[in-house]
Amino acid sequence: MQRFDSIRPFYDAEVNEAIQSAVNHPMMKALMGFTFPDVDEEVWKNQLKKTHSIRDFQCNFIYQSVQKVLEKSSEGLTTSGFEKLEPNTSYLFISNHRDIILDTSLLNVALFDHGLVMTASAIGDNLVKKSFLKTLSKLNRNFLVQRGLSPRELLESSKLLSEYIGQLLLRENRSVWIAQREGRTKDGNDATHSGVLKMLAMGSDESKMLDYFKKIKIVPVSISYEYDPTDALKMPQLIAEAKNEIYIKEKNEDFVTLLSGIIGQKKRIHIHVGDVLDKELDVIAQEYDNNNKQIQALAQAIDDSILQSYKLWPTNYIAYDLLHKTDKYKANYIENEKSLFERRLEMKIDENNPQMVESFLAMYANPVVNKSKYENAI
Repeated sequence: MQRFDSIRPFYDAEVNEAIQSAVNHPMMKALMGFTFPDVDEEVWKNQLKKTHSIRDFQCNFIYQSVQKVLEKSSEGLTTSGFEKLEPNTSYLFISNHRDIILDTSLLNVALFDHGLVMTASAIGDNLVKKSFLKTLSKLNRNFLVQRGLSPRELLESSKLLSEYIGQLLLRENRSVWIAQREGRTKDGNDATHSGVLKMLAMGSDESKMLDYFKKIKIVPVSISYEYDPTDALKMPQLIAEAKNEIYIKEKNEDFVTLLSGIIGQKKRIHIHVGDVLDKELDVIAQEYDNNNKQIQALAQAIDDSILQSYKLWPTNYIAYDLLHKTDKYKANYIENEKSLFERRLEMKIDENNPQMVESFLAMYANPVVNKSKYENAI
């Protein structure tokens, strides 16, 4: 067994065999039926069986699936910042994280549309427990992040992961997507966890950690959805945390969330890619000589980029005004948009539970608060 076999996606030489094993699976039929509703089953099956690389699978099938998701459950995807990236160049995209599947899928659609290197993307192994989902994730260039480990196992896993990410970026010229934190942001407060950066630093082949971070070309990514399709599903965990209770997931909760993210209404979506962090790393190196302090400063630099470029929607301003019983941001939305949002709140949340109402509104309002800390950013 090779060093990365337990976490890596398929090699191209393994793709066709994996497709042949999955082509008759009911979930593959559902995915292809959704993507190509007017195409006979035998036609897409034959096309799949002729597929021998991840790129072909992504471009000919998954790209089309994501376009269909956008058509059916959104009012479109807009992007900014991609024109600053170089073709044939690998980047480490560190992103805020709102949706299990779509965050990475939409980024890759945008990268493909701009003629840029698409990513290998981190995914928690808890999300691909079903064998078909594991196969699909490996066909879509996902690599596994192992969850629920003991401290000793976590150290070994982090070393393996950091080495693999380094290999992708520096030796395979493959871009990488990783979330700024473990798990999705549920309260609207996007913040980079230092543990993610410490893990990445384990893969360093430089004497100075910041030289390695410069070499792997970190690009902060900000994604925002006008409506979070899983907003109501995030409530139970937020309520438990507010009461200092341990939240235990239902058996199929991750799978339900995954599907809801794909088919739930999102309205408008925006992805912004920031500048490659470069001069920021020079400043950090001058100010701090302690690795922990440098990591904290780097996390802050990533946060600054993500929060300043986060696209705010009418829903964010409406939630802020409702939560704070004000009309501070009324110039940023119209009455009809407010009525629609209030209707969503009514349908999804028990209005007799004030804590749940507050958590729901805060999830949408917090990005306004966070962005307003940056002068002239709103």
